[in-house]
Amino acid sequence: MKLTYPAIFYPYDEGDGYAVEVPDLPGCVSGGDTLAEAIFMGIDAASGWVLDELEDGKPVPKASGLKDIKPEEDGFVSLLVLDMDAYAEKYGNKAVRKNLTIPAWLNTFAESHHINFSQVLQESLTKLYEKILA
Repeated sequence: MKLTYPAIFYPYDEGDGYAVEVPDLPGCVSGGDTLAEAIFMGIDAASGWVLDELEDGKPVPKASGLKDIKPEEDGFVSLLVLDMDAYAEKYGNKAVRKNLTIPAWLNTFAESHHINFSQVLQESLTKLYEKILA
């Protein structure tokens, strides 16, 4: 899942470094010693913020339009692109245990074919999630 959020960049250290604020993600602030580093750090901070929400079962906040974000003096707005699949694969580790009920014949089939129930459920739910959000 790819997400985009507008971010406000504010220069500091005589224009070399930048603070980054993501208004749609309350408290999501980062920065870097160069613009490239600030963008990287902003993407990392925003991805972590969103992943925490997803792992807690909360919805992903809707992104504001670029025209709706008004920076203070000396600030400018740009988009951050988040690759949540790659970020979750690298950093996501919160798992929730779920019990399920299936027909006995299906259980026998799955066990005889050494099917990993958790893996199948996760893959199926991820595909459904992506389909609904598309």
